[in-house]
Amino acid sequence: MSETGGEFAGTSQRGTKHSPRVDDQLEHEMQGMLKGDHSTRAEEWREVEPVAEGEPEIDADPAGTLVGGTPVGTDADAVVVRTELARWLDRADFPSSGADLAEAARDHRAPDAVVAELERLPAAENFERIGDVVRALGYPTE
Repeated sequence: MSETGGEFAGTSQRGTKHSPRVDDQLEHEMQGMLKGDHSTRAEEWREVEPVAEGEPEIDADPAGTLVGGTPVGTDADAVVVRTELARWLDRADFPSSGADLAEAARDHRAPDAVVAELERLPAAENFERIGDVVRALGYPTE
């Protein structure tokens, strides 16, 4: 989640293991290996083997039937919301009321946008799992 805009951010827009400075430094260190025209593996057996002659490409969809990565009955935004909420709430936080879940997210140092979403929950209602929370917030589920 982005704290500045108050909206959910995708996983590619945030780093969770390092500070932004360390992320930039690691990215800079990797540039030579990624742009070089040679293997980055130290051991040959770890290399990915090329596709055999006459075989279809692995990333190709020969029948054209593959669709996006969202479950049936939901959309990409709802998946991001559910992921972000689940990221900041543990299984031990359930069952809980809406107010308790917002407090648990604060305890886990969740971004303000996550806490704001959880504060929209009815305080008197108990929630057994993250799916119940997402449905109570009005997002579609599968």
